[in-house]
Amino acid sequence: MAKILFVLTGADHWTLNDGSTHPTGYWAEEFLAPYTALTEAGHDIVVATPAGTVPPVDQVSLTADSNGGQARADQVAAAIAAAPELQQPIRIADAVLDDYAAVYYPGGHGAMEDLPVDQSSGELLTATLTSGKPLAIVCHGPAALVAAKNPDGTSPFAGYRLTGFTNDEESAAGFAPKAPWLLQDRLVALGADFRESAPFAPHIEVDRNLYTGQNPASSAPLAAELVKAIA
Repeated sequence: MAKILFVLTGADHWTLNDGSTHPTGYWAEEFLAPYTALTEAGHDIVVATPAGTVPPVDQVSLTADSNGGQARADQVAAAIAAAPELQQPIRIADAVLDDYAAVYYPGGHGAMEDLPVDQSSGELLTATLTSGKPLAIVCHGPAALVAAKNPDGTSPFAGYRLTGFTNDEESAAGFAPKAPWLLQDRLVALGADFRESAPFAPHIEVDRNLYTGQNPASSAPLAAELVKAIA
């Protein structure tokens, strides 16, 4: 019915403020929930990463603890392995916005590494926002907004109501003291109207054509809103 562009991190690590690296990638649930909802609605998915490399999944997101038990973890791992789109990514720079009905950015700490400095991603985000097409972003995915700039250097997302992984959630995850910067702080500095709910509770914000989710638990509700927006 429609073609949706999924923009994922290509980074398999996150560089911390002491110079060490934390193994990471994209968060499985944040890919899988929207992927499932959109494909079941009859839509086609195209995956893009900065260099056109296969996106690495954060192995922690495949564990039993992250999925409410081993049975669900096995289902998630199998579904990720069975998604052919993940094995056939294009470069973000080669994505033509006119070909897509919507753009979606999952998160994972890998998104903090490469997407904030990817010019092609920044240009895509700006173009999508301007186009009026649905732009959905979840958890650490809004780190990509750092690369989006107006000609005068300001952020096209200034004044937009949005959410993302919060300072409190980063603290609870144990990364706040180690992070080079915190996502919530950076989004506020861009001029965004950042909204948050209780840590790790589902929470989405919709402002014009921008759809954002706070954390992994927000992926499915965000996907439902995206499906409605495309229909």
